Amino acid sequence: MSHPEFSSRMWGLMVVAALMTGCGKSEDASAPSTQGSITETGVTTEEILIGSANDLSGPIALLGVAAVNGARMRFDEVNAEGGIHGRKIRFIVEDTQYQVPRAIQAANKLIHRDGVFALILTMGTPMNNALMTSVFEQGTPNLFPISGARSMVEPFHKLQFVGRGIYYDETRAGARYFIEEKGATTPCIVYQDTDYGQEVLEAARDQFSAMGLEPAAISAHKPTDTEFTAAILRLREAQCDLVMMGTVYKDTILLFETARKMGWEDVAWVGNNASYSQAVAEQESGAAEGFSAFTHIAMVYRDDPDLAPDIADWWDGYVEQFGMKPEYAAFEGYRNADIVVQALEAAGPQLTRAALVAELENMSDYIDRFGYRLSFGPDDHKGVKESVLSSVVDGRWKVMAESVRY
Repeated sequence: MSHPEFSSRMWGLMVVAALMTGCGKSEDASAPSTQGSITETGVTTEEILIGSANDLSGPIALLGVAAVNGARMRFDEVNAEGGIHGRKIRFIVEDTQYQVPRAIQAANKLIHRDGVFALILTMGTPMNNALMTSVFEQGTPNLFPISGARSMVEPFHKLQFVGRGIYYDETRAGARYFIEEKGATTPCIVYQDTDYGQEVLEAARDQFSAMGLEPAAISAHKPTDTEFTAAILRLREAQCDLVMMGTVYKDTILLFETARKMGWEDVAWVGNNASYSQAVAEQESGAAEGFSAFTHIAMVYRDDPDLAPDIADWWDGYVEQFGMKPEYAAFEGYRNADIVVQALEAAGPQLTRAALVAELENMSDYIDRFGYRLSFGPDDHKGVKESVLSSVVDGRWKVMAESVRY
């Protein structure tokens, strides 16, 4: 999941050479075992090393920790069953604090010191943009980055696989749905002035234009802004009945609280997976009530009477292992780790990165335990092809429509 962005790929590439040493806070900073080493990087007779550069203590730690926990849960299950062809997965996680320089340090540590076989769940668009070239030059797969930017899938790269919706696609799906299905006639846009926000802005404009509309008002803000009175006034005075949002959970909450205090209610707020969080839905004031988001995987709740028994068991296991309720990113982390596990199994005992990539490309009809379908192919590493529409109802996310495309 990508969020506030203060860096571009070019800036990151310029500083890579200066940051080839050092590392961030690590969950497992020990050196990899060399006993029984074989020729493929990150693979021994006993272990497969998987790394992640993630936000464990920064502004997006709510999602970063959940995603890491979900992946660790799946890897722990596999290890408890004896591993993959006799090898245990060692999962090494570096804390980037959602900062590009720390992400570069973390990735270099994972690749050059630890010698990981692959990266998984690398957090953030600016971090991935800064890292991808150097990561791919080392032949390291970058699996399922937590970013919905188009730069994760365009241009196509053989070593990158994406398992979440693309912000551009989700925004266009949202705009079309609310104009066609809900009758919105006066659309507007509010966004962070970042790479992520600009992508949402472009998508909303493109969809409005395709439908013969122009935004009645546009409001931009910095990721660090905390005052939104002027923004709400601008949008309300334009009589917006639909606001497409390029925001994350913190500024989303602040915008809703400001609108509530100003008494503005007759408007549809629509976001994407970057603003999809239980922290948004459960605001005590009820300011987020009715907020809608298009995302690639929906929240579930343990006390849902219709919750499938196996998902209830999964939920209980997560709480028991980590002492907290799972955010949606935990479902995503678990699912993506499971995809990796299945590909590693299929790749066989003579494990190579090329074999892993080939098996991921063979997954044309993967269905996760939560019921979501992903498909990949030799020329298609974008697994998610459709969105789920969820809205906040009584402080919880409720699925309103599935299989939505723009």
